[in-house]
Amino acid sequence: MLAGDADRERAVNVLKDAFTEGRLTQPEYEDRVGRAYQSRTYGELDQVTADIPPRVVPPAFLPAAPPYMPMPLPAVPETNGQAIGSLVCGICAPFTGGLSAVPAVVLGHMARSRIRYTGQQGEGMAVAGLVLGYLTLAGFAALIVLFALFSTGP
Repeated sequence: MLAGDADRERAVNVLKDAFTEGRLTQPEYEDRVGRAYQSRTYGELDQVTADIPPRVVPPAFLPAAPPYMPMPLPAVPETNGQAIGSLVCGICAPFTGGLSAVPAVVLGHMARSRIRYTGQQGEGMAVAGLVLGYLTLAGFAALIVLFALFSTGP
């Protein structure tokens, strides 16, 4: 089959690519280009480019994935420090002879007021500190009254 001008140009482009990639030397390139332009059939064009492997086009790269962005954790309100102090003082009150019961009650009331205002956590701790503080105060008050009643003789 006869080759057209476009076919000869395609063969010359293959030779140009091979020369650019270093597969052909300058004299070899010039010789083959001359033979490509003189070729009349596809068979002659195939002989000029037969030993040149087809050009490998690298695959298109996929767009890079966006960087990993961890989801932010929901904000948890912090626990009120006065509520923690109230609970600790309330628990220690029986062991301190009732001395830490007063701070437990004071801190419990301050914590509940602050919690309502700021929305912090610790309402249960403040209430527990208040209950333990008031029970300890009531218990020691009852002990004092009992000692007073029994200490006065008949």
